[in-house]
Amino acid sequence: MTKLTVSGWVTRYQSGFYTIQTESGKITCILRGRLKRRTIQGDIISIGDRVQISLQSDGTGAVEVIEPRHSELVRLDPTPRGAFRQILLSNPDQVVAVFACAQPEPHLRMLDRFLVIAEKQQLKAVVVANKVDLIGLKNAKKIFSDYPPLGYPVIYTSAKKGDGLEELKGILEGKISALAGPSGVGKSSLLNAIQPGLGLAVREIGARNERGRHTTVVREMFPIEGGGYVADLPGLRKLSLWDTQPEELDGYFPEIRHLVSQCQFNDCAHFDDPGCAVVKAVEEGGISAERYESYVRMRLGDA
Repeated sequence: MTKLTVSGWVTRYQSGFYTIQTESGKITCILRGRLKRRTIQGDIISIGDRVQISLQSDGTGAVEVIEPRHSELVRLDPTPRGAFRQILLSNPDQVVAVFACAQPEPHLRMLDRFLVIAEKQQLKAVVVANKVDLIGLKNAKKIFSDYPPLGYPVIYTSAKKGDGLEELKGILEGKISALAGPSGVGKSSLLNAIQPGLGLAVREIGARNERGRHTTVVREMFPIEGGGYVADLPGLRKLSLWDTQPEELDGYFPEIRHLVSQCQFNDCAHFDDPGCAVVKAVEEGGISAERYESYVRMRLGDA
C-alpha cells in the first residue's frame, strides 16, 4: 500500500517532535527511524528544512525525506567526541543583524563577526540600525558608514517613531531570515511594530530557551504576513569562529580579499609584513581603521 505523502517546511522543533507547515495546515511529526542512522556527529534535520512526510491515521505524521538544502547556518561545537555540527537554520536566504544606535552602544566588532559568518556561509547580510530616534539619522549613518560601500545594506529604524518599518518588512517578506543581535537592541519591538504579536512570540521562545541549563530547547520560525519566515537565533550571538582558520579570515572581509593577491608574500598575515597591500590601504584610508582592527582581533583570537 502506497503511503500518502505531502511536502512542507519544518517550522518548529521541541523534544523530538517537529511541526511541519503544509498547504493544508500544521502537522506534528516524528523523524523516521532510518533517517537517524548517520555517520557524522551533528544535526540531521532543522527548522527551515523542506521535507516529505507520510500521514498517519491519528492526524500526525512521520518525516520520510529531507530535501537537499540550498544553504545552511551552521555552528560547530567542540565536544570530547569531536565537533558536533549544529544546524541553526536550514535554507536561510539572509542574516539580518539588528544593532541599536544607542542604549546599548553598538558593538561593531560583534557586527563584524556576524558579517564574517554570513560571508563564510555565503549568505546575504542586512544590517538594521535601530533606535535611530535617540541620536538622529545623520549621526546613525556616521556610525554605520563603513557597511553600505561593502555591499551590506543598512536599514535605519525606530520602532518608537515608525521609521524604516516598511523597508524592514519589505526585506523580510518572501524570505527565510535569521535574525541576530545582542539583547536590548529592540528586536521584539521592531517585530511587533511590523506585525503585532510577532515580537512577543519570538521573545517568549527566547526566554524559554534561556531559563536554565536543563530547559528543553525550542527552535521555531515565525511566519511573516505577505510570505516568508523569521527565525530568532540567540545562539548566533555566541557563535564562535573557532572552526575558522586565521588564514581564512582575509577572504571574508570584502575590502581585504581583493587586495590579497597584491601582497608581496603569499602567506601575508596583513599585520607588519613587508609589501602588504592591506596595511598600505589602511594607511592611505582605503580601508576603515575600525574594520581593520576587527580583522586583527579576529585573527589573534581576541574579537
